[in-house]
Amino acid sequence: MATTQTTPLRRCETRYFGPVDYDEQSVMLFPDGIPAFEQEQRFLALRQPINEPLVFLQSLANPNLCFATLPALSACPGYQLSMAPEDLDALRLETGRQPVIGRDVLCLAILSLEENAPPTVNLLAPIVVNLRTLCGRQAIQTDSLYSHREALPLREAACS
Repeated sequence: MATTQTTPLRRCETRYFGPVDYDEQSVMLFPDGIPAFEQEQRFLALRQPINEPLVFLQSLANPNLCFATLPALSACPGYQLSMAPEDLDALRLETGRQPVIGRDVLCLAILSLEENAPPTVNLLAPIVVNLRTLCGRQAIQTDSLYSHREALPLREAACS
């Protein structure tokens, strides 16, 4: 009879979600960090049904660092990802074609919330994660029509 081995869950402390148990295989690795946070290389993608479609990128090293993100296609349904060859290579993706969002990569736009201003997302430099390896980076699109402060379409509240 074959036995299945399960890896023990690890626990990380977070400022916004309390203690979070996770499997080491679910950790996203950012070898170069994220610009301005180069020392932060290991993140978890946390989701909560009440906050769908938000995805929270929680640093495993810093309980206070958590990026609120939206899937790029949720923020902009016609979003076109255009990655530079060096970004494709760094994520170990085929360099002869652009990756398909949802099949090859997870593509997230960092949400910006400022007081007295509508929320915006950074579609110019999305967070891109290879779904096969969970290796990620912030990929700056140089020839893009998108902005780092793209307005979100407003939706009516479900309960008004």
